[in-house]
Amino acid sequence: MTEIERTETSTWLGLAGRVCVVTGAGSGIGAGAARELAAHGATVALLDRDEGAAASVAAEIEGAGGRAISLVADVTKADTIAAALEQILRELGTCQVLVNNAALVGYVGSLMNSDMDRWDQMIATNLTGALICARAFGGQMMAEGLSGSIINIASVCGHMPLPHGGAYSVSKAGLMMLSRMLAVELAGHHIRCNSVSPGLVRTPATEVAYAESDVAEARKRMVPAGRVAEPDDLAGVIAFLASDRASYINGQDILVDGGLSQTLMSLVPKSTRPMHVSTTE
Repeated sequence: MTEIERTETSTWLGLAGRVCVVTGAGSGIGAGAARELAAHGATVALLDRDEGAAASVAAEIEGAGGRAISLVADVTKADTIAAALEQILRELGTCQVLVNNAALVGYVGSLMNSDMDRWDQMIATNLTGALICARAFGGQMMAEGLSGSIINIASVCGHMPLPHGGAYSVSKAGLMMLSRMLAVELAGHHIRCNSVSPGLVRTPATEVAYAESDVAEARKRMVPAGRVAEPDDLAGVIAFLASDRASYINGQDILVDGGLSQTLMSLVPKSTRPMHVSTTE
């Protein structure tokens, strides 16, 4: 994306001037979400451990007419998130939208044999980090009496196991439950919390999975939509959930997977013999 599109539709979500924080915003889904929010007039704070990556996306947004700042932060370290919160308050004001996107992904081995340090890192980033950010930014919303929206980026792998993914599926399933619990706890403060579960998405973090052409083609064939998603396929859903247009959506998980999660029965072998309609199963 090279230019922020400012058309009549950019006002439809009512995000103009709203401060949005996106973690893991230096690339992939996080960068796509930041660009989309900015396209709808939001002011975006991009958090990432990679200072250069976040700064590059922020500069792109600014160059296209949007407003954005980048900050170095590690979601697993509460002190860096607290420091980011203070800087955002000074420079932009109170955040009303938090997109918890920072995550670790990868094939790290079976649960029985993989390194426990890798388990701890994945849970700390994918699950605990989201709570740390929700406490910081959601807590500030509560303190100032502002309505808001928290969007946690889960995964289709939270709905079904990812073999050899270590803690990944566990962390994403936990993130969906965290979203529901926060939805209930924060509803009285007019703060909503939902999750978005992407299916197969091509990002810098997953690019290695598409290095082999036959594997890439096989992945495309798995998806009824006939293609693997790009970050922009998630961005519009995230922006909608961030907006007041979604004010009555709370505690929900939105699957954005091109129909992938609905294909299980298509994998069941079919009999070559005709099946007659029966009144019993």
